[in-house]
Amino acid sequence: MSIDARQYATATQRNREPILEVLLKVLPPTGTVLEIASGTGEHAVFFAPRLHPRRWLPSDPNPVARDSIAAWREYYPAENLYPPIALNACESIWSVEQNELPDTLQGTDFQRDSIVAIVNINMIHIAPWRACSGLIAGASRILPVGGILYLYGPFKQGGKHTAPSNEAFDQSLRMQNPEWGVRDLDEVVAIAQTHNLSLVRTVAMPANNLSVVFKLSAPRLLH
Repeated sequence: MSIDARQYATATQRNREPILEVLLKVLPPTGTVLEIASGTGEHAVFFAPRLHPRRWLPSDPNPVARDSIAAWREYYPAENLYPPIALNACESIWSVEQNELPDTLQGTDFQRDSIVAIVNINMIHIAPWRACSGLIAGASRILPVGGILYLYGPFKQGGKHTAPSNEAFDQSLRMQNPEWGVRDLDEVVAIAQTHNLSLVRTVAMPANNLSVVFKLSAPRLLH
């Protein structure tokens, strides 16, 4: 993989330190962190060495993004950073739930039951609502009791935008795709509760974003 495949996201430089500060407080001390929609991979290579001994598993449904993640991983290698996997949060069964491990994890020490947290940064507002609901459903299937789901991004609160810039951003997103848009935190919390994920913390972040932390309070009931 050539490092020329690396992609860049300008927001990463601004938000990675504040996000890391929260993650260090809320993540379990050991185990694997599954990142959903890793994008460029810049967060993965920054967080992994700083969150050791936890292990970091990046994922993205976009092959261009996975090439970028792999290229960043080659540029900044870390012993606790797994190769990226293909994973679409909208799917009813994720690739890490399949009987056979994703190709990129073949030959590694990855174990499915090692996932103790799921991190999702800046996705649910630039994806259809089914991606948010799929993310929450997947977290309830995969995480152990006490496992953490961490979301980062802009949110409405009480049905209202928290800043004029977020309102303008929401309008621009909906013009690009009517299925996109800044989500109402109350709606996200409500669907999480139906999957036994309890809101345990929100943290105000730079640029009118929030860190939103859920914990799985009970295992998913299988019928």
